[in-house]
Amino acid sequence: MGTFDALRAQLEQQEWPNLYMFKFIVPNDNHHLAQVTALFNANSEISYHHSGKGTYVSLSAKEVMLSADDIIAVYERAALIPGIISL
Repeated sequence: MGTFDALRAQLEQQEWPNLYMFKFIVPNDNHHLAQVTALFNANSEISYHHSGKGTYVSLSAKEVMLSADDIIAVYERAALIPGIISL
């Protein structure tokens, strides 16, 4: 069974295209933030929330996605970013 099989099964019950919200936590530095924001297109609504000590940034991104496969592809690319936590 693949890493995202449960998520894929859940997503495939929805109608597409659909608005989807991604949430990630990354170390608070420009390199990590640039890598995560590069996962999304210019039309995405992205918001940031810094941790109390400023060590991490919680990033939420809303984007219209065309299919469950497109969402899984974003999570697969995100998994390649060191230090990222996908929520």
